Amino acid sequence: IFGARLIKNGIIDRAVVGGTDCLTKFTLNGFNTLKILDRQPCRPMDNTRTGLNLGEGAGYLVIESEQAAKDKKVYATLAGYGNTNDAFHQTASSPQGDGAYNAMKKALSISGLQPSDIDYINLHGTGTENNDLSEGRAISRLFEGCLPKMSSTKSYTGHTLAAAGGLEAVYSILAIQHDLIFPNLRYQNQIEDLTLEPVSELTKGDGIQNIVSNSFGFGGNNTALIFSKYK
Repeated sequence: IFGARLIKNGIIDRAVVGGTDCLTKFTLNGFNTLKILDRQPCRPMDNTRTGLNLGEGAGYLVIESEQAAKDKKVYATLAGYGNTNDAFHQTASSPQGDGAYNAMKKALSISGLQPSDIDYINLHGTGTENNDLSEGRAISRLFEGCLPKMSSTKSYTGHTLAAAGGLEAVYSILAIQHDLIFPNLRYQNQIEDLTLEPVSELTKGDGIQNIVSNSFGFGGNNTALIFSKYK
């Protein structure tokens, strides 16, 4: 978002954006203290979920102004973005997903798109009881009557923390580029309080045009990005 704002205001022409994180004893001990680590492969958005897996990695993109990207191969456009902080709790999301809801709503407003225009949501989907229910409620509120397909790619990588937003931006652009949706691994049981269900099998050929990618963090920090097919 910071890179996009600099470009939008004519301060720079391009930026390298993304994040990286590595596993440390400090991180492992911290999440273990919170009692939100699953000893088995995580099950995001499943009613039997018991926690997250930690991962590590890096994901980066080059974003450019339309003028700077002229005559270059463009993989997608960053159509909208929203960042909010509901400050509900040091580590937990608000029960109704207020911060997530407002971040996605703001991203839609900037993009000029309607909820019905979104073809896929790359969920934050950590596999913790609080996060998945909170995010699901936020999505149900915003996309009532027009739920897009959705899945959590953390079922492949675990939660890569500071790298998650960058990695999942890459996954979202790959989904647009190759017209596919990565399945939500190990999903079997619908969350009792939700009516939505993630995609559990690899799907292709849906004509994906617009994707929301969610990334949420401690302290109620919520970000939603919208990537669109370049035309």
